[in-house]
Amino acid sequence: MMKSIMRTAVALVLCLSLASLVVAAEKTQKKGKAQNDVQSMSQEKQIKLALSAAPPRIAKHAAVLVFGEDGKLKEGKPGTNGFTCIPTVMNLPDPDPMCMDAVVPKPSNTAPGIAYMARGGSHWENGKRVVMKEEPGAKIVKEPPHWMIMWPFEAKMSMIPSAPNPSGVYVMFDGTPYAHLMVYQDPIKMK
Repeated sequence: MMKSIMRTAVALVLCLSLASLVVAAEKTQKKGKAQNDVQSMSQEKQIKLALSAAPPRIAKHAAVLVFGEDGKLKEGKPGTNGFTCIPTVMNLPDPDPMCMDAVVPKPSNTAPGIAYMARGGSHWENGKRVVMKEEPGAKIVKEPPHWMIMWPFEAKMSMIPSAPNPSGVYVMFDGTPYAHLMVYQDPIKMK
């Protein structure tokens, strides 16, 4: 089980190491903000924060990865349902915990995956275009609570917008291996 969690952690770290996340983390570390704040939290607080990303019925049995003293993710709580939660993704001042199933860290899924961010998150946006990394004119935009279906969605083929819109559903990172369906709906309130 520990090997499976560690493989998931490695895959997760690789997936989440998109240029936008690295740039955001580096800028935030320089300012001494969230990553240091999350890393300075006790393991118990990191676990509680990570589990706040998912509906209680999933969080109850999910594994949790926490930041160790070396700044690397390590097992903080074993799980039994195939979900793994982390206390922050982009390391911004407002932590953005995520809880995902085992399929999520793979950009070329053979089965759909699901991830929850009940506290919301953030993304880079340039105009109305969601971008994967910081670029001239891009800014960080806060997202409401949401969940994601990790599958190679294509906006044009599915006729789903490729940017946030009043419907609350869009294809994020359209045209990349990381394309997925964003659903702005609080996972904690789902039945």
